[in-house]
Amino acid sequence: MESPSQNVTTTPLLSLGRFHISEDYGFLLPNPLKELPDHFRPWMEIANELPHLIESQQLQARVNKMPLLNCQFLQSYREQRLAHLVLSLMTMGYVWQRGETQPQEVLPRNLALPLVEVSRNLGLPPILVHSDLVLTNWTPRNPERPMEIGNLDIIVSFPGGESLRGFILVTVLVEKAAVPGIKALVQGVNAILQRSQNSLLQALQQLRLSIQDITRTLGQMHDYVDPDIFYAVIRIFLSGWKDNPAMPVGLIYEGVSTEPLQYSGGSAAQSTVLHAFDEFLGIRHSKESADFLHRMREYMPPSHKAFIEEIHSSPSLRDHILSSANVQLLTAYNQCVEALADLRSYHIAVVTKYLITAATKAKGRRPNRLPGPSQALEERGTGGTVVLSFLKSVRDKTLEAVLHQSD
Repeated sequence: MESPSQNVTTTPLLSLGRFHISEDYGFLLPNPLKELPDHFRPWMEIANELPHLIESQQLQARVNKMPLLNCQFLQSYREQRLAHLVLSLMTMGYVWQRGETQPQEVLPRNLALPLVEVSRNLGLPPILVHSDLVLTNWTPRNPERPMEIGNLDIIVSFPGGESLRGFILVTVLVEKAAVPGIKALVQGVNAILQRSQNSLLQALQQLRLSIQDITRTLGQMHDYVDPDIFYAVIRIFLSGWKDNPAMPVGLIYEGVSTEPLQYSGGSAAQSTVLHAFDEFLGIRHSKESADFLHRMREYMPPSHKAFIEEIHSSPSLRDHILSSANVQLLTAYNQCVEALADLRSYHIAVVTKYLITAATKAKGRRPNRLPGPSQALEERGTGGTVVLSFLKSVRDKTLEAVLHQSD
């Protein structure tokens, strides 16, 4: 039964457009650019050769000869996003070219200055983030055909070959699978504001289906990404210089700061999707996990972070369901929570295969005389968390959100 219209709140309704989120692509940047203006050809020439330059250990020498370019010639938002992708990937290659036992601890000014300037313009940190590697790094081969892995390419690469392409593009498809869930979340927030139980029920049912589709899509990792290549080749170029034993003091950005600066590496926790779902469903994580997750919001485009905060400040879904005493809503809510816990359990299984098991296999293959990553490094995700305990805590706290009518 719908409440009379005179009870409808005057709070403005939530919309995706207000936060620069696409109705079709969600948090993905629609139609990312593949080229920068001609002034930036020296950057693009290096970017297009990154895998070879890193593998042949020539990247540092090439970057050292690179001219210092003027970022004022970057005019559009898309140009700035591509510049951040190119400069941050170049930075990862420069730092880690010789492996995690010999990181480069000073970034030269001709790379550091433009990276920091573009980062400030975009409100992003001067390191490779999820919004670079995934949200800005995809292009359709044929725009008329469906968005499937065979019809997609990445724009800028680094060592890892087909496994790297698979890792990035499966993650792109995970973001695409989340789009109906993001729209359902907006519908749900507005349904509470408008006191529409039917619309809220539909939104919760759609959110559950989207979460289940995300889990199915994540399963494509097994088809396209080799765990040994992910662990031995790809992982290091996602690693940052905060909470990383390989770079305990951080990285000096020459011309920016005389003191080393610390930034976390790439992490799935930098995707806005699950932050938004958690806020809508009212899931509360442990202090340690919540602190890390909140820190990762600083690694998102500011408009995406603002979207999460808007959901956080919206009326409580859990309170609304409990006060409504509507069994259908309660059931639909719990099905969303269980689907989200299932997704997180599946993510634990993927991380175990690609990090923990792969690390054990790599250790078994390594001759004793060769230095390998420290134990501390092997147990951490690329974002710097002790990965399994973090993921299990987040999954367990999700399950604790299941509602009982007596609550």
